[in-house]
Amino acid sequence: MSETAGLLDRALSRISAVWRDMASGVAGEEDQTLEAQMRACLNGRGGEVSARNRAAKLAQAYQGLDEAGRIEFLRVLAGFDADQEAVAKAYKGVTAAGDAMARASATAGLRRALEPPRVKLLTQFTTIPDGQKFLVDLRAFLMRHRGTDKLLAALESDLRGLLAAWFDIGFLEMHRIDWNSPAALLERLVEYEAVHAIASWRDLKNRLDSDRRCYAFFHPRMPGEPLIFVEVALVRGLSDSVQRLLDEDAPLQDAAHADTAIFYSISNCQPGLAGISFGNFLIKRVVGELSAEFRNLKTFATLSPIPGFRRWLDATLKAAPHDLLSPEETASLGSAFPSPTGATPSGAASLAGIVATKAWWTQVGLRKTAEPVLVRLCARYLLQEGENKRARDPVAHFHLSNGARVERLNMAADTSDKGAKESATLMVNYLYDPAKIEDWHEDYAGEGKRNASTVVRKLARGWG
Repeated sequence: MSETAGLLDRALSRISAVWRDMASGVAGEEDQTLEAQMRACLNGRGGEVSARNRAAKLAQAYQGLDEAGRIEFLRVLAGFDADQEAVAKAYKGVTAAGDAMARASATAGLRRALEPPRVKLLTQFTTIPDGQKFLVDLRAFLMRHRGTDKLLAALESDLRGLLAAWFDIGFLEMHRIDWNSPAALLERLVEYEAVHAIASWRDLKNRLDSDRRCYAFFHPRMPGEPLIFVEVALVRGLSDSVQRLLDEDAPLQDAAHADTAIFYSISNCQPGLAGISFGNFLIKRVVGELSAEFRNLKTFATLSPIPGFRRWLDATLKAAPHDLLSPEETASLGSAFPSPTGATPSGAASLAGIVATKAWWTQVGLRKTAEPVLVRLCARYLLQEGENKRARDPVAHFHLSNGARVERLNMAADTSDKGAKESATLMVNYLYDPAKIEDWHEDYAGEGKRNASTVVRKLARGWG
């Protein structure tokens, strides 16, 4: 969908033109170095209008630089650090304070001294059109290029703190996106979809039909830019195949008769807001919205990818620990996928050979043998693997953190090339029970307990 790139290019051109017009209002400063321009912004000479124009000029300058130029721009910006002499003097004032009131006053002075001037510079960018989006994209670039540079890391930390405050959940607005939404917003959905790529306008229309819902969080200062969005299908019963769920030729369902809401795609749209979580709030808000609209909905669940399973499985099969497969599984796998050399195969090698076979799940003998083993190992991966009480799989961590439980595993649920490579076609249903969300969240966040249905828990215990 090449129109998306064209639209975004036009939007960038429009905002660049606005910044250029504002920058032209800064007279007599055309040949200043970046450092001098930043210092002029900090000095605030000429009042608020001049300050905004200088910020626009800096933003325009940054946008016009190549990668190396932008890194240098950020290093200059990061150099506006706290005055160490002022910090030392303020700290002495704290240690010398004789009573609580004096100490409180001195501590406030120390906080002011510790705040680097670059924070004021960053804040000034919010006063220009699209300044909030500019800073979000600025952090995305910083995160990719800071490396081991401690100055850039400090700048990124300052910017993250500002964005976390500005994008607090209390400031965000949730809106439904449908086929009648502005074309620019629909094109952004196509661009930002990170789980199941949108292939065409027909595909997009199918995802926004009457038996579907799409909701997104927006910030008032970025009205046309979704921060995160979730796609929902209104169906009967738990879905076990994303291909069937997204089938454009499937008959339209009557949403009034649906008993289940399936969250099948959740996409974060702004890399510059990484580490600032909205997903848990969005899901809870959508559950509330759908419950109010459709009284017949009884179940809220996901159909989620398991992106790390195949990577873990391949490494585990290569290591072949003694407790991985039962003797019966080893014998069955060896019979279904014998060694090409005629040697007695190991069960791990046979399973590795099966999942490496193209479209193995369509071959009855291979699937009948491999499916129960893969489902069991996937349950183990989701419920037992990880470090520091955190699930190894990133999507599992996301949903367990949000208060879901592992409900059901589905074989051949994603038969795309991506699904085969990432999860051996398996997908998982995470259940969101409105009455249990907070308890399940506390179980995982506090104790690292991963809640799951009885069936999945039994599978994860293994064969021993």
